[in-house]
Amino acid sequence: MDVTDVILDQHAEQRRLFLALHELRGDSDTARVATLWGDLARVLEVHAAAEEEHFYPMLLEVRGEEAADETEDAIKDHGEIRDAIAESRRHEPGTTAWWDAVVAAEKANSDHMAEEERDDLADFRRYADLDLRHETAVALLSYEAENHDGVGPRDLDPEEYVEEHLPA
Repeated sequence: MDVTDVILDQHAEQRRLFLALHELRGDSDTARVATLWGDLARVLEVHAAAEEEHFYPMLLEVRGEEAADETEDAIKDHGEIRDAIAESRRHEPGTTAWWDAVVAAEKANSDHMAEEERDDLADFRRYADLDLRHETAVALLSYEAENHDGVGPRDLDPEEYVEEHLPA
């Protein structure tokens, strides 16, 4: 098992869930729309937290200062995704304001996934050995299973995060 494959699979699932949500746009059954979004929002928040707990510390361990900027960017992206999710919770599901927040979350997530797939995952696959990629996958999946019902709010400062996790 390789954490880069696990994350790529999770990204594909997130894309599918956003597509399914868009299929429901204009649906009069706002409870169904809200349920799907609630599940997707939870998935996004748990996925981001799992990466912050397990993937990015290992990327910094393997790449050191070379991964600092891309890690800061990823943590910033996670914050933008969380902010859009929080904004969606301020509105009634199905309203224009709610959809605007959902689309903002989708855009932030899509941008994050593209950068992560192009840079972070490629670097980790290149520089981390298979044992570390396996250990990281197991830790990430275990974290997600332990937090399946969701994680509490997180507001991480990207620079502080890198400073805290960058090897001395």
